[in-house]
Parts: sequence; structure tokens; C-alpha cells
Amino acid sequence: MDLGIVGRVALVSGGSRGIGRAIALELAREGASVSIAARGEADLAHTLDELRTVAGETRVHAVRSDLATVAGCESFVDETARRFGRVDILVCNTGGSRGDPTFTAPESDWDSVFDLNFRAAVRLVRRAVPEMRRSGGGRIVNVSSIFGREWGGAVSYNAAKAALIAFTKSLARELVREGILVNSVAPGSVLHPGGSWDRRQRENPQAIAEFVKRDLPLGRFGTPEEIAAVVAFLCSSRASLVAGACINVDGGQSRSLF
Repeated sequence: MDLGIVGRVALVSGGSRGIGRAIALELAREGASVSIAARGEADLAHTLDELRTVAGETRVHAVRSDLATVAGCESFVDETARRFGRVDILVCNTGGSRGDPTFTAPESDWDSVFDLNFRAAVRLVRRAVPEMRRSGGGRIVNVSSIFGREWGGAVSYNAAKAALIAFTKSLARELVREGILVNSVAPGSVLHPGGSWDRRQRENPQAIAEFVKRDLPLGRFGTPEEIAAVVAFLCSSRASLVAGACINVDGGQSRSLF
């Protein structure tokens, strides 16, 4: 299927590893120019080299940036726009749980989780949408979680991912007539080297095996590439009637009816 994104310029936040890395590589394979941002220098450099192998030197870019800050988000968008001259696609993928997982967590823990999972997306969107308007339209995909659609995970993470889905719906309604289509995906449990499930599996393989048997209908974890395939479709011209949706990519793990 031709996704119709050849020549488009895509930004992928948190694009150096895991799901973000897979999304960046998938978009590059489909012909987009891809800019990634993350904090870790080594992972960023490694993924940039992988992108060069797929797309060549002139179609890829990397920005070392703390996307939990206003300055980090703004520099990512601005530097990408200067490099490629436009912005067409934004994938907001930064996320994760930090600190105390209970509701009694200190303000600093709550702020950290919301900065990473929610406010980063808001800040990136604010900076990128004017560039998309100049380009005549665009696509925004926010990476949430099944634990934004239903109960699960640390309370601050659960709340932040739910906020991200609500933001996506509101933003989609506001921007759809400008040709900017906004959607979110809700991954289930995804296994990749260095990720949280990889760490848990190494620490307690028996408990994880029981979790897989009990909670994952497919009998296995998802892969970053399976998430990336759905995101790439949502970024494409083929998804021209999809706006404001939150699509589970979880192999049936979610128990929500909606």
C-alpha cells in the first residue's frame, strides 16, 4: 500500500529507542524525511545511523533535547523546520512512569510524569501546528496507552495518558477543517531491549511468564514494529477519514469496551 508520505517531513519525539525508534524507521522506509529527538546521546546516535542506512544522509536528522521542558520541545520543532523547510507529521511518543506510583507522590513526581507524558505533546503541538498550516495540512499522532483508556499502571501515568487522549480528541475537532488530522494510539504491553518489560522479565521471569499467560490473549508481548505500522498508517494520506480516534494496538489485552 502506498501511504502517500514520500517527501513529507516527520518529527518523532522519544525517537531513539523502543516504539519511537520503530516509528522513525517505518516512516523513513515509507519515504518521509525524519527528525528524532531524545535525551540519551548514545541511543540517539545509534538510531540516527540506522536511519541513514534506510534513508540516506539528507533525509534524516537528530536533536538531543530534553522534551520534558518547554525549551527542549521548541528547539526540536524549530531545528527540524530549519533543516527541512517544513513540518508535515508529528508523532508525540515521549512517556513513561517515574517516581512514587501512588496518589500520595510528591508534587515533583506528578510534575515529572505529566511533563513527559502530557505537557510535552501539548508543547510540541503548539510549536508544530503553525508549520503544518504553512504546509497546507498535516498529521499528528499521540502515543498514549491502554492505561489511558482504562485503569492500570501508576496513578500519575494513568492520569497523564488519559489526559493525552482527551487532548487528542479536542485538538482533532479544532484542526480537522484545516487538513490537520489528529489521532492517538494506545499500545498494550510491548517488549523491547532496555524497556520496562525487558527489565522486569530479567528480574522475575516466572512472574512475567504468568502475566503473559493470564493477561495477554496472544500469548506474547507486542513489538515496537507492530505499533509503528499502525502509526505510519495514521500519518498517511490513506487515513483521510480518521480524526480524533484512539486506536488500541494491544493484541486484545485491553478490557475496555470503548
